[in-house]
Amino acid sequence: MTPPLPSGIHCVLYALFDKQERIDPALMREQVETVLRSGVGGLTVLGLATEVGKLSGDERKQLMASTAKDLAGRLQLSITINGASVAEQIEQLRAAEDCGADWLILQPPSVGTYPATEYLDFFGRVADAARKPVAIQNAPAYFGRGLTADELSQLFARHPNLKIIKGEGPAVDIERLVKTVGPTVPVFNGRGGLEMIDSLRAGCAGLILAPDLVDRAVKTFAAFKASDEAGAEAHYAGSLPAIVFIMQSLENLILYGKRLFALRAGLPPIHDRGPATRPTEFGLATVERFARQLGSFPSARLP
Repeated sequence: MTPPLPSGIHCVLYALFDKQERIDPALMREQVETVLRSGVGGLTVLGLATEVGKLSGDERKQLMASTAKDLAGRLQLSITINGASVAEQIEQLRAAEDCGADWLILQPPSVGTYPATEYLDFFGRVADAARKPVAIQNAPAYFGRGLTADELSQLFARHPNLKIIKGEGPAVDIERLVKTVGPTVPVFNGRGGLEMIDSLRAGCAGLILAPDLVDRAVKTFAAFKASDEAGAEAHYAGSLPAIVFIMQSLENLILYGKRLFALRAGLPPIHDRGPATRPTEFGLATVERFARQLGSFPSARLP
């Protein structure tokens, strides 16, 4: 039975490392349990927040399998596919399907910059090989390449297995994308929750966010869907200063967003895998202040 197309707030996991910069399975498992208590609609792994570019092929497959095992079918699981060639992406796609992914998120090839026709062909070939529903992650600000709303509409019309778009852009761009691809294609935004409410007003089915503030996003989304925009604005206002601080760049998200999550979830100190941006005393003090203001995740205590 094909699962329903996703909606709501989904969470893309961080890669949590031990002192030797190895993936820490126990911390990854605890991350999953913490996120589930926040009320998210699904989990994603191997996204940009998972530092997929720093992971070996074996580590990616390890995280696919361990996340599926830890999740144990309690929510939908989406897995991001990253690779430089069609063959590499199809190999990862097969591994993701074999471990039980409900849907797959294709990133553009990780090498070069090419005309749109090349990306249309690339995505189409990979999507046609998939046995599960497929999303396209269109994030030109992060990848340095992407497709227009019209090009995405053409792509989805040609390949019926393409079902979902993970956009990463301003609300005004997302609104045009939603109108162009039509109501049958769920469009998600990300960007750490920047412009969250306006993204929902623009027609987003939900957002895919890192764990640090995902519990607050769940409350914001629930209020918005209940037509309580004032309540949604109030929940969002309490998160926005931390979102702005964290979302200065992807490196900043991984540096300080991961530490904010660890403090709010009561996890041990974070270890970075190099190369990495390193924290400053001011940055750490700012994260600690946000952690106190935002409070703990459900059933978690601040140290």
